[in-house]
Formats: sequence, structure tokens, C-alpha cells
Amino acid sequence: MTRKRTFHPSSYYHVIMRGNNRQPIFSSKEDMFELRRAFLHVYHRYPFQMLAFCFMTNHYHLLIKTDGAPLHKIMALVNRRYSDSFSKRYSHIGRIYQKRYFAREVNSRFGLLQVSSYIHRNPIETKVPMVERLEDYPYSSFPSYWSEEKPALPFLNLELLQTLVPAPFEKTNIGYCKYCLTHRQKVEEDSHLEEMEPPVVPVSDILSVDHHYF
Repeated sequence: MTRKRTFHPSSYYHVIMRGNNRQPIFSSKEDMFELRRAFLHVYHRYPFQMLAFCFMTNHYHLLIKTDGAPLHKIMALVNRRYSDSFSKRYSHIGRIYQKRYFAREVNSRFGLLQVSSYIHRNPIETKVPMVERLEDYPYSSFPSYWSEEKPALPFLNLELLQTLVPAPFEKTNIGYCKYCLTHRQKVEEDSHLEEMEPPVVPVSDILSVDHHYF
């Protein structure tokens, strides 16, 4: 049985969205770019902030806070846009996502560090690491923390996490990256059905203008 939870718009949430039956739905460079475009597309109408994100082959992670619109609306719009694109490109019929997404409130300083590090470490925590160096994984926010030369997406807040790292790490983005590389984290994932089910969103709410940042 799912539990209903009060949504707190001032809080960050760890969000996980998985492919139906945990099958790959983000398995190519173009898939990753389409998902990124979907977030940019919605951001320009319903702003939000992220501290971390990571797109994997059959799921993605976010550490996200909305700026007014409810989280379920943002997630519904993003997932609807990507699903429509996926179905068109691959002539796919039927749903591509699990019915519900996981969303856990993160309301402490340590929690933000723990969850963001967990998200960023995903590419090296697989049975066979996807990259040797986290800064080389292009479908997460970690490279933007690692190098100021990497263009950051407009919804990515790169200022907060560096202020939360404990000694002996420097309170810089490089210090935060070293924290991530040093500490292997464990956080709660979606072992149960999540309580925040995305609603049906009218087609009129799907934007028609793309914004490209890559």
C-alpha cells in the first residue's frame, strides 16, 4: 500500500525514475540528450533547482527542489515529453516508465551531502564501472563540479554543496568532489511503491520550444 506524504516546496527531494520493468530507456547519447532537453524544456516554464543529477541506462537520479510548481507536475511534464520522444524515435507502443517514481525528502545538511554523493557515484558503483573517473561521465552533474570549464545547466546550483563539506575537505567544489570520491554512500531507494504518483497532464501543458545548452 502506498503512503501519502505532504510535499514541502522548500525541501530538496531525491527522485528516482526507472524504466518499465527496469529496462534500458536511456541507452544512447541521443536518449541522454533528449532527457536533458526535456528538463530544460520544463524548467523555462516551471523553474526548479538541482544539486545533483545522474542519467543511467534504465533510470535516473535527481536531487531537486521546485520553485513553486509541485514536484509531481514537473516530473509528469518531463516524463511525458521524453516518453513521447522515445515512442516516436523507436516506434514504441506502451508505457516506458514504471508507474510511480521514488521521491524522498532530504532535509538535513548531511543528507544533502550523502544523497548527492550517492547520485554522483552511480557510474562507478555498477558491477562493471561505466567510467574509470567520475569526471569523465558526461551524463551527470559531477563534471560541472569538477571543472569550471564545463558548462553547467541553468537549473544546477553549484554553490550550496561546497559549503557543507566537513573538514579536512576544502569548502570548494573540488573539495566536494574529493568528498564524493572518498565516501561511498548508502541511501534508501525505491523498495516500495512511491507515494507521489505523477498525475495525467494535459497536452496543452507540454511546451513547444526547445532550448539547447549542449
